[in-house]
Amino acid sequence: MAITVNDIKSAIISGKTALGIELGSTRIKSVLVGEDNTPIASGSHEWENSYVNNIWTYSLEDIWKGIQDSYQKMAKDVKQQYGITLETIGAIGFSAMMHGYMVFDKEDALLVPFRTWRNTITEKASEELTKLFNHNIPQRWSIAHLYQAILNGEEHVADISFQTTLEGYVHWKLTGEKVIGVGEGSGMFPVDIATKNYNTNMIEQFNELIASYNFSWKIEDLLPKILVAGENAGFLTEEGAKLLDVTGSLKPGIPLCPPEGDAGTGMVATNSIAQRTGNVSAGTSVFAMIVLEKDLSKPYEEIDLVTTPTGNLVAMVHCNNCTSDLNAWVNLFKEFSEAMGAEVNMDKLFATLYNKALEGDADCGGLLAYNYFSGEHITHFEEGRPLFVRSSESKFNLANFMRVHLFTALGALKTGLDILLKEEGVKVDEILGHGGLFRTKGVGQKIMAAAIDAPVSVMETADEGGAWGIALLASYMLNKSENETLEDYLTQQVFAGKVGTKVEPDAKDVEGFEAFMKRYTEGLAIERAAVDHLK
Repeated sequence: MAITVNDIKSAIISGKTALGIELGSTRIKSVLVGEDNTPIASGSHEWENSYVNNIWTYSLEDIWKGIQDSYQKMAKDVKQQYGITLETIGAIGFSAMMHGYMVFDKEDALLVPFRTWRNTITEKASEELTKLFNHNIPQRWSIAHLYQAILNGEEHVADISFQTTLEGYVHWKLTGEKVIGVGEGSGMFPVDIATKNYNTNMIEQFNELIASYNFSWKIEDLLPKILVAGENAGFLTEEGAKLLDVTGSLKPGIPLCPPEGDAGTGMVATNSIAQRTGNVSAGTSVFAMIVLEKDLSKPYEEIDLVTTPTGNLVAMVHCNNCTSDLNAWVNLFKEFSEAMGAEVNMDKLFATLYNKALEGDADCGGLLAYNYFSGEHITHFEEGRPLFVRSSESKFNLANFMRVHLFTALGALKTGLDILLKEEGVKVDEILGHGGLFRTKGVGQKIMAAAIDAPVSVMETADEGGAWGIALLASYMLNKSENETLEDYLTQQVFAGKVGTKVEPDAKDVEGFEAFMKRYTEGLAIERAAVDHLK
């Protein structure tokens, strides 16, 4: 039976809704869902990271200003659509860009500016911990940041009382609870899949490693408590309600679900948390996640082992760069169009240029590009320089130009996925795409299918993204029946009847992508020279 406007109004008034707020790299989005888990109101706030003292960061002021603005726009949307002032919500969840470094002293003061996932400044720590644990520790993981700070001799380390991630910080300030979802927790410190908690052997190894520094703390004292999807993670306090809703309309006492990273919420939003399923989230950064049937044969520095929000093992390939350079070129075409006196619709411009790429040569006509706005750990770059290269023999036209920039957006990702799919023989029945790269119908899917030589699907809900994903986790906590798994809840209560489009890989495109990757790999020395000489 169809949901009516009166049904929605009743759900809002009676608090049978769920709210998800996700702090992405460029946008803080709030999504309110009704009893059928369909979005009924939303709001967003645009923001950008800052590069301060060689650190990519966001200030606490910007964090709270953005959350409050996003929430107010969502509440305003509720008021405009339904004539109701939002006073209560059934459950709330927070998500954010994964991992990074936020540390606080015993007075709850932030000791150093937030160090985001985008920083590639922990190479030595990453290498040493990977060797110590025999488990890949990526540079962006929280434990790598902490150990690098120790190796650097940074004075603040001795004063740390609590370490968390961005969404863990927001959740803490709103509820008083120092907790984290298991998916995000597995990127703070390695998790034992059997216990769904931090790996105790590695905890002991790390404490032994830093024993000579004589800190007053041990690593288990600093980390937030791990929770799995469906568990209650605390309640909105009176102070938290005022912090979230500056108008004072929102009442305290609302339950919150475990805070999760954008990787976990992307899995939920695409219903890809069961074994042999996977998803690709492609925006400012890009990452692919495949739920494994068994552990990999050995550690790989290109592959992160994390978990779903329910604690199942996931192989992740994460790359710092995806669409930033591509978007910059699209904006250049916008400037040209405006200079010629044309009025530009950005959706039309993106669609025109993306579709033009499908007319190009399968191998991009011999063109080469690197989209490294920042460092890229998979190809061992601490810094990056966006770069476009061609020879006099290259077929330089608009179609190939756009095609090569779409290809290179997935170049580093393919390096990691080839290890999983070709070397480890990981089986995946379907990859679901979401994020800005897939917004133009069919194009991102076709390029992605060529990169992985596997079908790629995009659901009609793909644009909702991680904010919807964390809203679904809040809804699951609120509405699940006894012993109902998250997999069953998503399949039966959320995605039943939802449609999407599937694109099969084209053999010629697959061959063309492989040819491009040969140039991409061989040409990394050119990118290295650009980094060295373009200061």
